[in-house]
Amino acid sequence: MEYTVQKLGNLAGISTRTLRYYDEIGLLKPARKSSSGYRIYGQQEVDKLQQILFYRELGLDLEHIKNIVNDPGFSSSQALEEHREKLLAKRLQLDLLISNVEKTISATEGESIMADKEKFQGFKQQLVEDNEKQYGDEIRGKYGDDLVDRSNAKMLNMSEEKYQEFIRLEQQVLDQLEEALRTGDPSSEAAQQTADLHRRWLGFTWPTYSKDAHMGLAEMYVADDRFAAYYDKVEPGAAQFLRDAIEVYTAQQ
Repeated sequence: MEYTVQKLGNLAGISTRTLRYYDEIGLLKPARKSSSGYRIYGQQEVDKLQQILFYRELGLDLEHIKNIVNDPGFSSSQALEEHREKLLAKRLQLDLLISNVEKTISATEGESIMADKEKFQGFKQQLVEDNEKQYGDEIRGKYGDDLVDRSNAKMLNMSEEKYQEFIRLEQQVLDQLEEALRTGDPSSEAAQQTADLHRRWLGFTWPTYSKDAHMGLAEMYVADDRFAAYYDKVEPGAAQFLRDAIEVYTAQQ
């Protein structure tokens, strides 16, 4: 079956303007154009649009999606399996948040008592899942499944007080790093305070502290662009500076 832009837009629930834009940027080309110049889409384009909308729902930008679906090695069946896993994880997160809201309503109305630990369960679960999605393979490859699983468990079992302290300390590391960068010296007092704050921050999720593991993580901050980007948002070169400061810090331990 073939579709015009308007019919395909109605079928997929998106605007004809969106489909025309997808054509312009090379994301979804029509199968052909009619003698009158109308875009005509076939089954292959319909299936491809479904994949595009799946990826959009998962939050990927159009340029990333284009690179994925236009890759000669792209497998629609494999992509569907991946979509399924990610959507199941997303559903689990939504279920946790819905349950959290329902328990809060019940507690507010005096119908039940909600433990402090429960109040942040959904948010902590999301943080663990985000970290797994972004850095899981690298971290597990470097430190092993057992250490990462224990770290995740420690995060999920945090009390409200500990969780709030963890979030505050994370921001404090970034603020102190910004101040330390002004010295230009990774061995300066400000830089070493940053490294110590970073160690304390890791302590909230690491089962045990190891200066070698601390240094190894700092090396990853420089070697992996995703890690570097997190600290370089403070200032370009911040990840490298933090790595150097941690190197001095761990050498003195």
